[in-house]
Amino acid sequence: MSGLSQVIPKSTLILSLLAGGVIFTSCASIPSSESTNQALPKAQLNNQVGDTAPAAPTEASESTSATAQAAQLTRSRPQLIKKAAIALIVDSVDKSIDAVSQIISQQQGDLIRLEEQQPKNESARHTAMIQLRVPQNLLEPTLEKLAKLGTVESRNITTVDVGDQIVDIQARLSNLRRTESNLQKILDRAASVRDVLSVAKEVSNVRQSIEQIDAQLKNLQNQVTYSTITLNLEAAVSGSVPQRAFGSQMQSAWNNSTRSLAEFSVGLMKLSIWLIVYSPYLLILAAVIYGLTRWRRNPQPVASTPESSNSDRFS
Repeated sequence: MSGLSQVIPKSTLILSLLAGGVIFTSCASIPSSESTNQALPKAQLNNQVGDTAPAAPTEASESTSATAQAAQLTRSRPQLIKKAAIALIVDSVDKSIDAVSQIISQQQGDLIRLEEQQPKNESARHTAMIQLRVPQNLLEPTLEKLAKLGTVESRNITTVDVGDQIVDIQARLSNLRRTESNLQKILDRAASVRDVLSVAKEVSNVRQSIEQIDAQLKNLQNQVTYSTITLNLEAAVSGSVPQRAFGSQMQSAWNNSTRSLAEFSVGLMKLSIWLIVYSPYLLILAAVIYGLTRWRRNPQPVASTPESSNSDRFS
């Protein structure tokens, strides 16, 4: 019995030690998990994303089906960009420009560009280039009205189908807007300032992409809605340069002569200033030239030799 009594306290002591260790370990594990959650704020964002994840497949499936339906509707009607060019020989370019302005107003169009070149000599012709746009359904009637202004030299129409491109842009735009909505939900649930700033930056980037793609989509849709026409006008005969009135010619001659006199006077004044500045060098040069000239005109007398003096005596 004494041996058994000695064994029981030992076993009791061992069990108590094990229980204390388990309790201590469990108590120590609680604050470590809390510190881990505080040190990893992005894990909280992932949990928040995970909370919204169950509803995502339903939204994605609905948006995908809506995009597919929109794509089918878009493909059922071709999205065409039409551009036309026509060249005319007309009797009067000025009158034709006025007629084109009236046609643009009648066809509910817009004038985009006008370039006119007046003839500079007798062999040149009066020409003009007009660029306009009209609703696509009025393209053919507008070309027929323009063709009546003169003789058609050339006429062509180019067509580009951008239906697939528009569908792709619309799908990208829908995905970006869905991403922006999800990021906004995450931003509403963000707890720390760092998470708020990070998500806000992502929202700003997505918003910028949405605006760029939306502008590209609107540009394509505008080109589909309105067709562009480039009209080239050329006079049938070469225009002569108009003669100016007699009074205008006299006034121009007077202006040119007075301008020439003023330039000549200024030139003389500038020359006088240069001569005054370089006058010392000019005086030295003039003195050297004068001395050389006098020396050449008055040669020195040749000295007489004894023989020549004897010959003079005998003579």
